Amino acid sequence: MQVKKILLSLIAAAIVPGSLFAQEKYSNEFLSIGVGAKALGMAGAQSAIVDDATAGFWNPAGLLKVKGNIQLAAMHNEYFGGIGKYDYGSFAAPIDATRAVGVSVIRFAIDDIIDSTDLIDKDGNIDYDRLKTFSSADYAFLLSYAQAMKIKGLSIGGNVKIVHRKVGDFAKAWGFGLDFGAQYETGKWKFGAMGKDITSTFNAWTYNTENLQDVFTQTGNEIPENGLEVTLPKLILGASYKTNITKKLTVTPSVDLDLTFDGKRNVPIKSDVVSVDPKVGMEIGYDDFLFLRAGVGNIQSVKNIDQSTSTTAQPSIGAGVKIKNVTIDYALTNFTGSAGTLYSNVFSLKLNIMRKAATK
Repeated sequence: MQVKKILLSLIAAAIVPGSLFAQEKYSNEFLSIGVGAKALGMAGAQSAIVDDATAGFWNPAGLLKVKGNIQLAAMHNEYFGGIGKYDYGSFAAPIDATRAVGVSVIRFAIDDIIDSTDLIDKDGNIDYDRLKTFSSADYAFLLSYAQAMKIKGLSIGGNVKIVHRKVGDFAKAWGFGLDFGAQYETGKWKFGAMGKDITSTFNAWTYNTENLQDVFTQTGNEIPENGLEVTLPKLILGASYKTNITKKLTVTPSVDLDLTFDGKRNVPIKSDVVSVDPKVGMEIGYDDFLFLRAGVGNIQSVKNIDQSTSTTAQPSIGAGVKIKNVTIDYALTNFTGSAGTLYSNVFSLKLNIMRKAATK
């Protein structure tokens, strides 16, 4: 029976990740990855310049700049050698010249996790036919709205955010939150502000203790209880400046400052009151057809095994091509920000759907 206890201990650790326990600082972290290869190629420095369907994620105020009657965006990415699947899709459309709406869906999941809780039968025999699989998946649904203001160049927007997290049949959570954003454009300058989870986002967890009780009892673990997970507000401030090198060649540097208020974080500017995580990106465009991008973010000071410290960052590069109403973007980014080789290739697609003008 010792083998059975070891197996059950491993299962208990696998099906109840750290995110299930009450916390405030790093809840709903799957929403910090970002969407769209254009943005990821610029390290996520987007709050001031986002102008497409991905604005529902980066800053909903940017939905007013969506081109076309309807714009669709989609992205698929895989992390950790294909173990983690990250999928994103969005829809954006103007209501009129001063209003726009959008819908975004995000899924981050590890699928086909082996459930071996029933691997050993009541007689102590191992039966591999009793193996099952389950998924640990996080979902987010964003309903976005943007509105132009009377002040020239100023627009605001907001998200109603619904979060659903599920670990097979063992545990699930539903969460609700609000985001608010603004953009202001004057000349070649653009400024952005994005308040994420401005009311805090609360995930209410429930556990199927019937499926967990046997595993946790035999491994000496405490049976989890239903509870709340809280995501505290974050403020993002951004600025960009677009300049023409030639008639067709443009350069747009952009910077975002992520301000968190949930305690000291391991970022370049930190205190007990506020921590500031900078992200810097740049886009070079040619004739609104070809784009090259680069960026750096997630800058941290890391303590090594020998107690020395080193600085790590998450660099990224990218490219894009726009052909009529279709845009294909690519990004190569170091997902971990470490000196290792865990790079991800990200592709995303945007499609503008233009209605035909009515004929007389």
